[in-house]
Amino acid sequence: MELILYSAFWCPDCRVARRFLRQNNVPYKEIDIEITPGAAEEVIRRTGKRSIPQFVIDGEWIQPYSPGEGFLYEKMAKRLGIQQSSK
Repeated sequence: MELILYSAFWCPDCRVARRFLRQNNVPYKEIDIEITPGAAEEVIRRTGKRSIPQFVIDGEWIQPYSPGEGFLYEKMAKRLGIQQSSK
């Protein structure tokens, strides 16, 4: 499985996503939209919105959080095949 995390250094939801991935030993590549030319435009083009964090799992774009709900721990654990997620 290949996972890419589109994020930004200032984004608190991105910090939660990174922590979730690290705690569950999920390898990922991170693309910071602030320093990677064209990355922010790619997020908009693929999702139709300016919204990070974004996961790209084997080419499929997935928003790992929901406004008002926060990070979708259970949904992401299931999608990534993680037995137990931790907050």
